[in-house]
Amino acid sequence: MTSTVERPVSAPPVAPRRRFVLRGPGVGLAVGAVVLFAVAPVALSDFRLSLLAKYLCIAMVAVGIGLAWGRGGLLTLGQGVFFGLGGYAMAMHMKLADAGPGQMPDFMLLYGQLDALPWWWAPFRSPYFALPATVLLPMLVAFLLGSLVFRRRVRGAYFAILSQALAAALAIFLIGQQGTTGGTNGLTDFQGFFGYDLDDPVNQRMVYFIVAASLLALLLIARQLIRSRYGELLVAVRDSEERVRFLGYNPANVKLVAYVVAAGMAGLAGALFVPAVGIINPALIGIVPSIEFVIGVAVGGRATLLGPVIGAVAVAWARTTLSEEFPAAWTYLQGLLFVLVVAFLPGGLASARVLLRRRSP
Repeated sequence: MTSTVERPVSAPPVAPRRRFVLRGPGVGLAVGAVVLFAVAPVALSDFRLSLLAKYLCIAMVAVGIGLAWGRGGLLTLGQGVFFGLGGYAMAMHMKLADAGPGQMPDFMLLYGQLDALPWWWAPFRSPYFALPATVLLPMLVAFLLGSLVFRRRVRGAYFAILSQALAAALAIFLIGQQGTTGGTNGLTDFQGFFGYDLDDPVNQRMVYFIVAASLLALLLIARQLIRSRYGELLVAVRDSEERVRFLGYNPANVKLVAYVVAAGMAGLAGALFVPAVGIINPALIGIVPSIEFVIGVAVGGRATLLGPVIGAVAVAWARTTLSEEFPAAWTYLQGLLFVLVVAFLPGGLASARVLLRRRSP
């Protein structure tokens, strides 16, 4: 008669709990949120805070450029077009709201060229049309343009020149429409922003917080796209477009998505730029502003998530500071800053940490 010995049954191994740890860009986003929402409103005056809101709007454009150029290799020299479309859409609504129901904006009455409101102005009287239009209209234009360009395999310098020509064409068109767009002066002298008086410093701070929150939201969207399978495919198209096509993907569609998303980000930036700064005109959306957007991204580091934001804010801040201290020579100093960063930090300011690690013993 055999006896059976009962062996203790060991408990199944318990999987270790996953802890949420912030690393890399996550730490940068957390630090940036603290600086923007806790430190800056306390440390800066109302005037400097309004300047920071302006810089953050430029940084929003840089996030889209970093996605399209840094990840997709699309040198977009015409983001001023989408920035202007979003800005003018918001400005048209604000001018109509200031004028009141059934009235025309003040600049149309001043120039005396129109007897009635143009038909294409009328829909912007409704906020339910104007707000989505600030983002969807730039995305629609980018989709139509990108569908024609990318399917014809236009890329590299040809794409950059084409996008730059589009920015010049839009600026020239707006200048020629004195009675309907304000011409060279653009649209300015806004009184309210969805019922809030823009002359009140409290409301100006509210605009700043809206801009800061929007920037963080765009960074989270860009981070998700970069970490997704689409982000890997976008990098693959940048590095070897023909190989991606051989694997069965259409590179035109991959680049089109990045181009459209970047246009939507620029449109939102332009829409928030109007209440933050109080003006939108052709000088802000032409060739020079479009190139300055790209310079900020290059200085910060186009291949990273936070680099374009850092570079855009740094370049915009340097421009303001240098113009205050050296009114006649600030453009040369700004150019010298760009040359030094490109020469000694090819990866932008974001690569300084990596270089310091390599050189440290």
